[in-house]
Amino acid sequence: MEEKQKQQQETEQNETMEATEETTEQTQQETAEQAAEAVEAEVVDEKIEQLQQQCADYLDKYQRCLAEFDNFRKRTVKEKAGMYDDGVRSTIEKLLPVVDNLERAVAAHTQGNEEDSFYKGVQMTLKQFQEILTSLGVEEIKAVGEVFDPNIHAAVAHEENEEYGENTVMAEMLKGYKYKEKVIRHSMVKVAN
Repeated sequence: MEEKQKQQQETEQNETMEATEETTEQTQQETAEQAAEAVEAEVVDEKIEQLQQQCADYLDKYQRCLAEFDNFRKRTVKEKAGMYDDGVRSTIEKLLPVVDNLERAVAAHTQGNEEDSFYKGVQMTLKQFQEILTSLGVEEIKAVGEVFDPNIHAAVAHEENEEYGENTVMAEMLKGYKYKEKVIRHSMVKVAN
């Protein structure tokens, strides 16, 4: 019986050892699994961080590209408007001598011959030119009686005259015109000293 008890104790000890070994193995496996999961979680976290950084870089590039395109669009619109205005000014500048000649023809007409069809035709052509210039936004520069301004007037003569104040425009020899506050042609004027 002692032997049976001994055997039973040995069997119990073996079973306890086996159970302890199994528990140790399980614990080691669990620890290894936890370590693997931790490493895997670290890798995933690094990958997420890399992807977030990449997303932030792409978002920044996208926003910069959008801003750059918007600036390009605005600059292009501004350049187109500037080119249009330059074209209008250039065209008007070339037409002004025609207007001047029509004004001279109307001014040279002798009084009393108002029914002359040639005179009426020139007068109507001049009026039509002036209406077109006005519709385009072209304005005549006021000169006679105004204070001389070198930005809009070109003094071609000076005269001592008590009727006018100092630096006052006495006479206009050639009309000046401006388009959108930019001078197309300066008024040629005679200034009182």
